[in-house]
Amino acid sequence: MYSQTLAAGAGTSAPAPGGTLVTACGQDPGIACRLVWDVTHSARAAQVTTVYVAGPAHLALRILFVIVLALIARLAALRAIGKITARARREADEGPDRALVLFRERRQQRATALASLLGNAATLTIFGISVVIIIGDAGLNLAPVLASAGVLGVALGFGAQTLVQDFLAGVFMLVEDQYGVGDVITVDGTTGTVEAVSLRVTRLRDVNGVVWHIRNGVIKKAGNESHGWARAVVDFPLPYDRDIPAVRELMAHTARQMWQQPPWHDILLEEPEVWGVQSVSSDAVVVRVAVRTAPLRQWEVQRELTERLKDALDAAGTGAAPAEPVPAGVTSADPGPDRPADAISDT
Repeated sequence: MYSQTLAAGAGTSAPAPGGTLVTACGQDPGIACRLVWDVTHSARAAQVTTVYVAGPAHLALRILFVIVLALIARLAALRAIGKITARARREADEGPDRALVLFRERRQQRATALASLLGNAATLTIFGISVVIIIGDAGLNLAPVLASAGVLGVALGFGAQTLVQDFLAGVFMLVEDQYGVGDVITVDGTTGTVEAVSLRVTRLRDVNGVVWHIRNGVIKKAGNESHGWARAVVDFPLPYDRDIPAVRELMAHTARQMWQQPPWHDILLEEPEVWGVQSVSSDAVVVRVAVRTAPLRQWEVQRELTERLKDALDAAGTGAAPAEPVPAGVTSADPGPDRPADAISDT
């Protein structure tokens, strides 16, 4: 009886004809393989489940996890960049130059451009690392790939030196705030209004309407006429025998009246100054008046101040001396052929 019981017990614990769990699923069986083995006791079914179901599902979950982490990291980076640029915009609105609308808008455009640049760089870096991790999880040997990428990068670096130079110059141009959209700049003898700025090229439109595309890498020197403030200068010729101190007092009073008027008070950043005699000839004495203005407003201020000075001197009986001949199409108040049109300066 006891021997029969042992025989029966041995029969119940003996392995099935399909093998054992270890032979079917390995030393570390997964949940899916163990479940199939417990249900079917078929080594083939367990192996098929491991290869075609559990393995791809595990890989898909790892890839999904990496993608989720990359999206979270990108979102955190973009939020940090947004906070930094938002602070820069608030400083532009609350700073001492709040009355300078053009300058404030320029700083806001620069903050937006920097936010876009930093956001793209963060996105490229985060997703690039994620792609490398996913390729490694897929079982691809990364050593040859990275070696090939390094060689390719060196080859592209030598072959595209000008392109890399343009991009680096564009990055430093934005970071250093050299100029922005709407500024009037002079580059290699070309003066115009900046219409677009990218990491590779700067687009200018001159007074004649010609659009110039200039690579950032070749810009060695750029003059910005819209950065911070400008200066209007009026050189007024007077007859040689006039009382210069009295004329200076009259000119200072006229310029001060213009500065105190509401339409001009926000454009003139400080009280105009009569600098005095600029030059002396046998026919005339040139007296200079100068005033700091908002960016791109110096030409209209120069025209208005010249007209007011002439009217004041005529009313006081002190007329202006004959001016030296001026080339056709150019006046002393005109910005000249290399300067923006009136429509630009009056905006």
